[in-house]
Amino acid sequence: MAGPITHVEGGTITTAQGFKAGGTYAGIKTYSEDKMDVGMLLSDTPCSAAGVFTKSTLVSPSVTVNRETLAAGGTIRGLVVNSGIANAGVGDQGYIDAKQMAVVAAAGLGVKPEEVLVCSTGVIGVELPMTLIQKGVDQIELSDDGGNSLARAMMTTDTRTKEASVKVTIGGKEVTIGGAAKGSGMIHPNMATMLCFVATDAAVDQVYLKKLLPEVADDTLNMLTIDGDTSTNDSLLVLANGAAGNEPIKDGSADAQAFQEALTELCVELTRQLAKDGEGASRLLVADVKGARNTGDARLAAKTIASSLLIKSALYGADPNWGRMIMALGRSGAETVESKIDLYINGVCIMEAGKPVPFHRDAVVALMRGDEVTFGVNLNLADGQATAWGCDLTEEYVVINSAYTT
Repeated sequence: MAGPITHVEGGTITTAQGFKAGGTYAGIKTYSEDKMDVGMLLSDTPCSAAGVFTKSTLVSPSVTVNRETLAAGGTIRGLVVNSGIANAGVGDQGYIDAKQMAVVAAAGLGVKPEEVLVCSTGVIGVELPMTLIQKGVDQIELSDDGGNSLARAMMTTDTRTKEASVKVTIGGKEVTIGGAAKGSGMIHPNMATMLCFVATDAAVDQVYLKKLLPEVADDTLNMLTIDGDTSTNDSLLVLANGAAGNEPIKDGSADAQAFQEALTELCVELTRQLAKDGEGASRLLVADVKGARNTGDARLAAKTIASSLLIKSALYGADPNWGRMIMALGRSGAETVESKIDLYINGVCIMEAGKPVPFHRDAVVALMRGDEVTFGVNLNLADGQATAWGCDLTEEYVVINSAYTT
């Protein structure tokens, strides 16, 4: 029997049993107090693992190396990540450095290079400073409570870490899933500079984990948009070490649904945290679509609303210009029938059956000045539904990205 999913206050990636992590400042990024730029994660025992990566045709060699490592089908013991430099757009040297990064980290972790995943994030077109990577690995002290340090070591333009953990009872055992993510800009995943690492002490069959992860990503991180740009480095990695002592979860088993729901819950929380910290953002945007012809249509509609620059701008100004929602729905590619559409802003109906509904404008403006605004849509065609997450578009976004490398 599966129990309810509970969120762990202050939870992070090392809340799961049998995982240690740490981070340090090695000098890859310009110095400031408490800044970190190299981090590592280690499982006490071998893990089943899976990954979902960017669909960009131009990728960081770290993505290439991780794809190769996971395709080999072996177990994984840990990962290493650097921030400040993406190791992308640097030719053949990028692949050499990504492979060497695994070797260096493996030596520091006491495992084999083929048991280590490697990730980089930051400026494209700059080679990795391997001497500094080595320095960072040598400096890191892994600990059971080192998840926050790993999360800090992943940050680029992020203003805060993104961390969460959930617990659920599966097969009579308490299972924990923890995660850490980074990303504030260049985010519109087809899997954004977005990295997400998840660790669980559940025992999960590797074949099932590889099948499950893309499904979870499609419902969560792939429904996130900040600015419409997809990175060369996007990676979602999950490691499962079985320390909880449950029977391995397999596709079609009684426990599979419970595990999928818990993993989805965790990824939704991390997705929301990423959206809230979008570059320059002041408000979280939630696009909630129901009644679509199918799930695919619902996802198209929700993500089009969340990514519309006009809607994001209207949100920043707390302007209930619902015509922009109609515009977005019409160009989304989802099937729509105007006479069936209902629209809502934070639960206030502004269109019903395709016709405007009188509403108190000042009251809706006040609602839109809150920290979170939900644009609700019911297409009233079938039962397809999906949610997308984003943020408003502010002047600060332009300021940040007009001087990113200068």
